[in-house]
Amino acid sequence: MAEKTVATPETRQPATTENTRNNERYIAPPVDIYETEEGLVVVADVPGVSQEALDVGVDNHILTIRGHVRHAMVGERLHREYELVNFFRQFALNERVDQQHITAELKGGVLTLHLPKAEEVKPRRVAVRSA
Repeated sequence: MAEKTVATPETRQPATTENTRNNERYIAPPVDIYETEEGLVVVADVPGVSQEALDVGVDNHILTIRGHVRHAMVGERLHREYELVNFFRQFALNERVDQQHITAELKGGVLTLHLPKAEEVKPRRVAVRSA
């Protein structure tokens, strides 16, 4: 969004355009979430995002997925009927997720995140001894 700057009487300079906001748009990528014995698996569709343009991070118990889409076509664009939009989504994590061991894999526009359970919440068997 651009906003006109008003000319002041002292300067009598013509009004100029000043950028007030970043015009970048984001959409939330669709995700599927599965639970396994080891933890959670998050599968997100991020078509058009390369590994270099993908940012996955955890800060203060918030998992953030941010992907910047790049047009792969070479040459001069003559006509465009669709626009590629960047991706952004966040998830709140609780203490049951081992945030230090989260892994991510990007293949064919599909991001797969493995969120392992913390050791103290993993189910375990209790050995029973005879008395």
